[in-house]
Amino acid sequence: MLENYFPILVFVLVALVFGCMPILMGWLIGPNRPDSEKLSPFECGFEPFEDARIKFDVRYYLVAITFIIFDLEVAFMFPWAAIFKEFVVTDSVRMFGFIEMFVFMGILIVGFVYAWLKGALDWE
Repeated sequence: MLENYFPILVFVLVALVFGCMPILMGWLIGPNRPDSEKLSPFECGFEPFEDARIKFDVRYYLVAITFIIFDLEVAFMFPWAAIFKEFVVTDSVRMFGFIEMFVFMGILIVGFVYAWLKGALDWE
């Protein structure tokens, strides 16, 4: 039984060697001469002029959450569409699968309309 998993073990070991070897070689062989210029903070070619821990506007998070919602919607719709031919075999299952996807999309659309009406997507 375990001999069936041996190729997977070899694959994982080879992947670890190929992934870790360049990092280890760079750490061992590469020069390490830190100076004040290398150790200084860097921000787009300029000296940093603010603290790195500034508060972001909540609208950035709202846009990110909206993106995640629609990304998940598409991620759930692709497998459903791929197996929809299997749903078509039986009439009762076909309608159940079709209505199920419309309920799923309806819930997401209601959330999107709510966010839109509350002004969460307005950008000034």
